[in-house]
Amino acid sequence: MSPYQYLFKYIIIGDTGVGKSCLLLQFTDKRFRADHDLTIGVEFGARLINIDGKQIKLQIWDTAGQESFRSITRSYYRGAAGALLVYDITRRDTFSHLTRWLEEVRQNANPHMTIMLIGNKCDLERREVSTEEGASFARQHGLIFLETSAKTAQNVEEAFIWTARKIYENIQAGVYDLSNEGHGIKVGPTHQPFSQGDNVRGGVAADRGGCCS
Repeated sequence: MSPYQYLFKYIIIGDTGVGKSCLLLQFTDKRFRADHDLTIGVEFGARLINIDGKQIKLQIWDTAGQESFRSITRSYYRGAAGALLVYDITRRDTFSHLTRWLEEVRQNANPHMTIMLIGNKCDLERREVSTEEGASFARQHGLIFLETSAKTAQNVEEAFIWTARKIYENIQAGVYDLSNEGHGIKVGPTHQPFSQGDNVRGGVAADRGGCCS
């Protein structure tokens, strides 16, 4: 198989139960678990994608939303090129907490991080946050925005790939110092085949309990 040209590191953040782990599982494994447990600590997934003919490996860290794990989560902001900031469109409180999450990102991440705002669970009818509200918040804060459903896979591919495309465009524009891995971008090795193990998820200090869409 072809080696990857770039590796991008992502972090998925947001309140507990908004569907962060389910989004990752849908993207990496193309499946949904209604009984997905809460993440305790951090989980990990990876997948190879293609942007403009370039093989790009996404290395994705799915973090726990509980306050008790926030100190662990903060350490993963450093060295991430992209963040997926997720809320649940059926829970107004998860949308209200976005400002706090964003402040934490700005304080701990590199200033060139690409942030995708995701309103998840758009397959459900009991909506508490309108699409217009999500789009408006994204515009105000300079974020990319999509509504997704981890259950039906609606816009899940797009969320991860649009984020990668923005990072790739920034590389082309010379935004990053690629010799500094603190930006969450690594130039791929000359010869490193993509193995089956790269397209799987694994737990890192991970235990579970709860469900998500």
